[in-house]
Amino acid sequence: MSHPRQRIVERAVQEIRDGMYVNLGIGMPTLVADEIPAGITVMLQSENGLLGIGPYPKRGEEDPDLINAGKETVTAVPGASYFDSAESFAMIRGGHIDLAILGGMEVSGGGDLANWMIPGKMVKGMGGAMDLVSGAKRIVVIMEHVNKYGESKVKKACTLPLTGRGVVNRLITDLAVFDFTPEGMVLAELLGEAELDEVRAKTEAAFTLGHLLKERLEACGQEG
Repeated sequence: MSHPRQRIVERAVQEIRDGMYVNLGIGMPTLVADEIPAGITVMLQSENGLLGIGPYPKRGEEDPDLINAGKETVTAVPGASYFDSAESFAMIRGGHIDLAILGGMEVSGGGDLANWMIPGKMVKGMGGAMDLVSGAKRIVVIMEHVNKYGESKVKKACTLPLTGRGVVNRLITDLAVFDFTPEGMVLAELLGEAELDEVRAKTEAAFTLGHLLKERLEACGQEG
């Protein structure tokens, strides 16, 4: 079985389609850049002013002037372009980003996202997350299902300051994939070796089962 974070990243890359313009948030989402399959053309955008991010550079080939929004050294693909932050946020606010894959601290059953600060800790700034959840066409959040204390990060209501309300389209954790619909939060997939009872026990928010998942569980003689 793959490492939980790797499992999340491998599932997240399946959200990317050929020809998309995609923003990868700081942290775990940046790992998606290394997993994009050959044959898929995608332009990765960074809000600090780069369109066309490539994989992480090999050791010894880093360019300290070529960084992403998290100040990590990156590479650029052929056809990449560079611009200032105003131009970058014009792309985001203008609705030109097809998909944003963001990290999360908490997600609520209503699709609210908290991912920019923990009260009492040093805050460097909110970054571009608030613009991304408002401007990108689709928002996918990736995070571990529980925190280091074993508490659910999939909440009835977020306890941390919100980045956006009702903005999440899909949540991918190390255990499951959830979709957010007008009818509520829907469990679409179980990941790895996760079982339905485990997901229920570790999810504070209420959810229903997606049609396809329910059929699979019933076919296997499990509760649907």
